[in-house]
Amino acid sequence: MKRFSKVMFRTSSLLLALVALQPAIFASVDDAQAFALQAAEPYVKQGFQVREDYWGGDLGSGEKKAVRQQLFKGNEYWFWLGTEVDKAKVSVHVYDSDGKLAEEPDGWEKGHFAAAHVIPKATGSYFIIVSVEESPEERTHWALVYGFR
Repeated sequence: MKRFSKVMFRTSSLLLALVALQPAIFASVDDAQAFALQAAEPYVKQGFQVREDYWGGDLGSGEKKAVRQQLFKGNEYWFWLGTEVDKAKVSVHVYDSDGKLAEEPDGWEKGHFAAAHVIPKATGSYFIIVSVEESPEERTHWALVYGFR
């Protein structure tokens, strides 16, 4: 019986440790989303409505992720990318379904923030490419939010 209680104690201790670490694991993507929303703030004042949905994950330096999104002619869109890793450099670019760059020239990259502006010439599927250009971390959490008007 003593051995069983030792095993149960170790198992419950391990489970408690995992549960305690769980918010820290998820907090990084949430933190990245907070930075992406921070990048969007000036555009909200210009009348852009930020969608509640967002994309997030983690990438290593030099890695890219493609996100597909339906965009509509007649609307104007901004995509904002953020990470909580202060010394990371990120980028975001938008391509049409033919693989041609579709963004306006006023997009920007400022350290751990980046943004791309799109005024679609046609309704259709577009591909938003997010990239962690460089980072001091092995894996860098990122979040992408977007707004339209």
